[in-house]
Amino acid sequence: MAFQPFSPAHWAAIGFTAVVSAAVILFRARLRGPRADRWARRTLAGLLIVSEISLYAWYSVSHGWGLFALPFQLCTITLWVSAAALLTGRKALYEISFFLGILGAVQALLTPNLEQTFPQFRYFHFFIAHAAIIASGLYVTAAAGFRPALGSAFRAWGWLNAFAAAAGIVNAATGENFMFLARKPDTPSLLDLLAPWPWYILELEAVALLLILLLWLIVRSADRLFAKKAASGSKATL
Repeated sequence: MAFQPFSPAHWAAIGFTAVVSAAVILFRARLRGPRADRWARRTLAGLLIVSEISLYAWYSVSHGWGLFALPFQLCTITLWVSAAALLTGRKALYEISFFLGILGAVQALLTPNLEQTFPQFRYFHFFIAHAAIIASGLYVTAAAGFRPALGSAFRAWGWLNAFAAAAGIVNAATGENFMFLARKPDTPSLLDLLAPWPWYILELEAVALLLILLLWLIVRSADRLFAKKAASGSKATL
């Protein structure tokens, strides 16, 4: 059975991700205690790591190893960065996992480059891993209290270009298509709306920066809204 975009299996995965993301935001206050925070960080990091190790094990069992398994896809990079950010609490890692992890995983969820569908292994691995990447970025922001600054948005964009440069070198050496820099994916994607290769790469530069800034603006606006509600609530109790 081949995966079909926006089939019931796809909508179920999108709904699952939405529920997990909403739960992280809604229960953020309960997750701020030291014990709950440690549990949440280790659980999310463990889920990310186990999901990727299980993929390597599946490649071994199915004899599916190839150069395509090298860790140069954006979501593979941000998966490991997200796990490291959760376990170490380093702000530099958080900036990458928040901006690039969330944006890359959302794009992958909406337009999956996936062949297998429910109930095959790759279906569960793909959507659980990407949901966990999004949940990790949201957790460190909503519950752990990290905040992306405007400067961190531009640093994340810089890291995106650094990752793309490394992927481009590997593509040239191996003939692979990491980060879809060598050609557009065979499956439908947002890249279909852009110009042909190589011009869509230049367009992606602008689109990526705009989306990163939009994500920063959403967090900033949400903080102002919550601060305003908190101020209104305190005045009402006087």
